[in-house]
Amino acid sequence: MNNEIQIECLHRALSKYAIFSQLKKDDLNVATTKGLVHDHVLLRSDNHSGYQMVVRVPRLSQFGLEPKENLKYQAACFSAASPSNHTPKLILVVEPSANLPMGALVVEHIKGKNIVLPSDLHGMAECFARVHSLQTPETPDHSELIYHIDPIRGVVNTINEQSKFINEATSDPEVQKVLREEVEWASDFANQNSNSHPPPRLCLTDTHPGNFLVDASGKVLFVDLEKALYGSPAIDLGHATILTSTLWDFDIQVELSRNDILNFYQAYLDFLPPKLKNEIRPWLMPMRRLAWLRSTTWSCKWSAKKQGPGEIEEGLRGQIQNHIVKRLASFVDLRTINSVRSEWIGENRLALI
Repeated sequence: MNNEIQIECLHRALSKYAIFSQLKKDDLNVATTKGLVHDHVLLRSDNHSGYQMVVRVPRLSQFGLEPKENLKYQAACFSAASPSNHTPKLILVVEPSANLPMGALVVEHIKGKNIVLPSDLHGMAECFARVHSLQTPETPDHSELIYHIDPIRGVVNTINEQSKFINEATSDPEVQKVLREEVEWASDFANQNSNSHPPPRLCLTDTHPGNFLVDASGKVLFVDLEKALYGSPAIDLGHATILTSTLWDFDIQVELSRNDILNFYQAYLDFLPPKLKNEIRPWLMPMRRLAWLRSTTWSCKWSAKKQGPGEIEEGLRGQIQNHIVKRLASFVDLRTINSVRSEWIGENRLALI
């Protein structure tokens, strides 16, 4: 959908709500976006200078949800994380319609810039700590989000489902062998530690560095909450700092040093209340390993499902599309895999405790 048509459709959909009854089409501005599954449109407010709200328009649901359910889930993500004061506030759910088949969410526009690594790792650590310290529903019945009663089993089930696509994503027999070994390790780890992980906490899930912004005060906020769930907070930390994540975003290309990673984890622990710090510390390394395996098998599934002809993007979006294709290929590159696995295999292992 080109920008002009998108603005027209979105303006019609928004104008039906009282809060936007005076909205003009000139108040909408399609923003450059790097994400795979959303478009973003900025809304200007007459009462303030600049843009104060952003509309998140889904392209698809990564959980495979129908449009209404997808919006409901994403709205619940924003609402659950909002008390941390490190995520945008939810303003309005725009229901799916003929003009807007996937619907949209209107959320607070965070006026910020991309994070810079490693200098913003401390701010990321605080963001995680504030979110992970939020009160958790007592049971799955009290949660609108996915709730992993056993956080280890929850992530391993995801890995097992995604691992079915390994052979479609790579024809390299050595890569297939190594990834199968890691999947087998994950299953064994889940069996050996069944129900021994502390109770689940709110997790942001897709925590690669490109999903964070730094506001004018220097506070780091997480802005993409479509896949939040209740699980192991240590997964978030691993996903944020593994090599495949720090090289994922088009504008953030950094390979963190071992000291960078160690300092990040220590900063995170220092922000936590003592009880939660003691609960999570033993799980930092194994969940980091699972975070990498979850990301890698996700890349296999995404690559397998996106094979064949598709929409060809132009301009910056085209550059980003090409970048993503290369990054997905790197997930199943043996050199990348061996580099990441050196954190837990061999003599120079990463010690997080």
